[in-house]
Amino acid sequence: MQTAKDYLHVFLDMGDALLNSGAEIFRVEDTLNRMGYACGAIQMNVFVITSSIVITMEFPGDGARTQTRRVREDGGNDFTKLEQLNDLSRRFCRQPVSAAELRKEFDKINVDKPKPLWKLFGSLLAASSFALFYGGSISDAIAAGLGAVLIWALQQYFRPVCMNEVTFQFAASFLTGCVICGLVLLCPFLHMDKIMIGDIMLLIPGLMSTNAIRDVLIGDTLSGIIRLIAALLLAAALALGFMGAILLFRRLGL
Repeated sequence: MQTAKDYLHVFLDMGDALLNSGAEIFRVEDTLNRMGYACGAIQMNVFVITSSIVITMEFPGDGARTQTRRVREDGGNDFTKLEQLNDLSRRFCRQPVSAAELRKEFDKINVDKPKPLWKLFGSLLAASSFALFYGGSISDAIAAGLGAVLIWALQQYFRPVCMNEVTFQFAASFLTGCVICGLVLLCPFLHMDKIMIGDIMLLIPGLMSTNAIRDVLIGDTLSGIIRLIAALLLAAALALGFMGAILLFRRLGL
């Protein structure tokens, strides 16, 4: 006979994976509630914010059990994994399986896959396209592409060693700004503002701001406010980083 103890840990892992794949708070809570009732729980209480998941399950004759998960990841956006997790939860609700079988299916989805170079290609395309869209020349688009390569490299290799996302945002924007200013100093025909606009679009927390507003509108006010504050801090770090690079190079005669 399955008990709450058997399911709690895998439910926490699923909630963590959903949250860090871009799921809204309501989706995480609703998914875990439905799965809990589907596997036989008589009482389910799930509380989720951007940094914490709390699940209380009660099975007949087993009493209530509670576990808490501190979410330390920075909340990414992996819609392929999100769709796979949604599909797994729907299949589980239609036909519940044991905790061991659920864990096996979950691990197939949650396995760490090698990071493809598609993200680099997307960064190059986005930065160059935005530079052109805002009035830049082909040369500006190429320079923005060089900045995009630097941002991609920093995201791949420098982000894991940063203490938090705000620190990374400031460092990445400052270093990228310095490279752009250096290029403009060496090649005066380039337009610094157009190149920076293209690269800023890779770092700006637009989706996080959208998710914050969405959370507030559907009633998850606390999580929405937390996300909004985080988005504003990241935007401020982004602005300070590029501004610091511009001020530094102005002293060098840019």
